Amino acid sequence: MLKRYTFWLSAAVLFQLITAIVHSLSLFIDVPPANDTEVQLQTLITTYHMSLGAGFSPTYSDLFTALSSCFTFLCLFAGLTNGYLLIKHAEPNLMKGILAINVAIFGVVFIVMAVFTFLPPIVCTGLIFLNLVAAYLVVPKIESTV
Repeated sequence: MLKRYTFWLSAAVLFQLITAIVHSLSLFIDVPPANDTEVQLQTLITTYHMSLGAGFSPTYSDLFTALSSCFTFLCLFAGLTNGYLLIKHAEPNLMKGILAINVAIFGVVFIVMAVFTFLPPIVCTGLIFLNLVAAYLVVPKIESTV
């Protein structure tokens, strides 16, 4: 079981979809400020508009929401794509390439999360990355007949 790439890829897909669902909750749940400093900070983040030219004047909250939703969509897109390829029993040569792309992208995402965020997204992206690496390492090599 541990020598089958489908096991590791299935685990990665599961973690990608769980991460997408859990992270999407942060887009709808507001955490109330705990003290006066946090109230002031939240007010500035949600009301101060930066003038960035061409009629574009977002708040920091707008930018944070856009970036946060992109992480959710990245995990959802990767999870659904990988899951689809698993269901369709894509050939190992194809999966080797797809897994290499996944490993590269989620490796960078893991590094960014480890440097700039906090424990839950670090753990989630770390689990995704580790399972993708394991799947990549155990994909059987099949020689092409061409």
